[in-house]
Amino acid sequence: MKQRVLKVHPSDNVGVALVTLQKGETVDLDGVTYYLTEEVPAKHKFSTVDLEPGDPVHMYGVLVGKATEPIGKGRWINTRNVHHAAGDFHVGARHTDWVQPDTTAFQNRTFNGYHRTDGSVGTANYWVVIPMVFCENRNLQVLQQALVEDLGYGRNRVYQHQAQQLIDLYKAGKDVEDILGADLQADYGTQGQAHQLFPHVDGIKFLTHDGGCGGTRDDARALCGLLAGYITHPNVAGATVLSLGCQNAQVSLLEEEIAKRSPHFNKPMFILEQQKIGKESTLLSEAIRKTFAGLMIANQERRKPAGLDKLCIGLECGGSDGFSGISANPAIGYTSDLLVAMGGSVILSEFPELCGVEQNLSDRCLSTDLAERFGTLMRTYNARAKSVGSGFDMNPSPGNIKDGLITDAIKSAGAAKKGGSSPVADVLDYPEKVSKPGLNLLCTPGNDVESTTAEVAAGANIILFTTGLGTPTGNPIVPVVKLSSNSTLFNKMRDIIDIDTGTIIEGTETIRQAGERILDYVISVASGETLVSAVRHGQDDFIVWKRGVSL
Repeated sequence: MKQRVLKVHPSDNVGVALVTLQKGETVDLDGVTYYLTEEVPAKHKFSTVDLEPGDPVHMYGVLVGKATEPIGKGRWINTRNVHHAAGDFHVGARHTDWVQPDTTAFQNRTFNGYHRTDGSVGTANYWVVIPMVFCENRNLQVLQQALVEDLGYGRNRVYQHQAQQLIDLYKAGKDVEDILGADLQADYGTQGQAHQLFPHVDGIKFLTHDGGCGGTRDDARALCGLLAGYITHPNVAGATVLSLGCQNAQVSLLEEEIAKRSPHFNKPMFILEQQKIGKESTLLSEAIRKTFAGLMIANQERRKPAGLDKLCIGLECGGSDGFSGISANPAIGYTSDLLVAMGGSVILSEFPELCGVEQNLSDRCLSTDLAERFGTLMRTYNARAKSVGSGFDMNPSPGNIKDGLITDAIKSAGAAKKGGSSPVADVLDYPEKVSKPGLNLLCTPGNDVESTTAEVAAGANIILFTTGLGTPTGNPIVPVVKLSSNSTLFNKMRDIIDIDTGTIIEGTETIRQAGERILDYVISVASGETLVSAVRHGQDDFIVWKRGVSL
């Protein structure tokens, strides 16, 4: 019989409903029978003890809330009877011992990647076109229209074909009802890379943004650091940079940030400044010519074997549900531990979603200096949010809450499982770059796209992105592998989800088995053998964080 309820940690005083539990039924959990006094939706929790107002609620072995009214044993835990609470944290003794997973099955494995002169290895080969300021966004759009389709990088031909069918129907005199009832055919024969002029270049990516001027000097510096992270990224062969000339984000700042990340930077990079060049037509013609020449250079690159220690995996979650912290997140946490044990790097970000588990992460930092930096970043971020009437406790979205993540601490305790159990090798502030193997903590918002954008700038060459509700999020230059926490979602949205970890909830697979399966998939993606959904759909999400309040 399929398991119906679960207790995540022995010290928890809540049980998790793996299926919807009806009012009046009884369930057995750890040898105790519970009578349910009201319906408990799947993914939600019920109390395993009698609680009075102010009593703590524990899940994942940590404080995740406090009761706001009497809650009898067997009652549904929800936002009406529990509010957010999290334990305080301090810099204490180091607890960096960990049980490394068995990596025997992966010891001789490699992936085929693009080797760069700085020693990094890319999982893809892109050319990027970057504006120093939002004033250049329209020029990027012109370049995109001029280059992408004719070079064979268009990703939406299926829908262009369908639009043409509607145009033909309209020209034939069909009315609105005919249009609404039309059976549109999908011509998938035009998809893929068969028509690419440069078969060894995965694409040209245009990183438009709304920054570069009008903000603070710190904003300009952070933007330049982020853009430098993309230009120096192992998945990027070279760049075309468009500058207006008078903006805060000066080219000289960009060059300084590039030098920080790659002191011997030697990729082809073409910088064009509009106020120096003059006519827009001259600027665009020169940008087209130089970008085309850059693509010819990039097309000379070939994939070669590389050790798994050259992988840097970004860990992300979005549209999370009550199963995320039980299936998908601990599964990629096991994948993370496997990679760390083999000398690779992983990035755990989204600091608002580490609220309540700070003590565990602080204790795992390899030095007190790292623990102190982590604590300072967390407290500063939360204080800044509170100063404008927000705070980490306001992080869960309506979708999160509906699907069982009723407090930020519950969401955070499950989200942190993505980082596995290895020691924290480094603590980074946005938009710093990973320089050490192992588990890296990176200060970013919980916003999916802002965080993913930052993880890539930090050096992630693969992103593992878990979701319980479904989201199409991708990145312009790095494959974003989407993993569902439940099989219902996987079957419902198979066009955007790559891996199902609902098998853990169903009881047909262990966390270890899922983690190993995920690493196998990562190796295939990193080698260019498997095209993930976000890449196939051209989901190129890119948002710059302005260091204001974004949860």
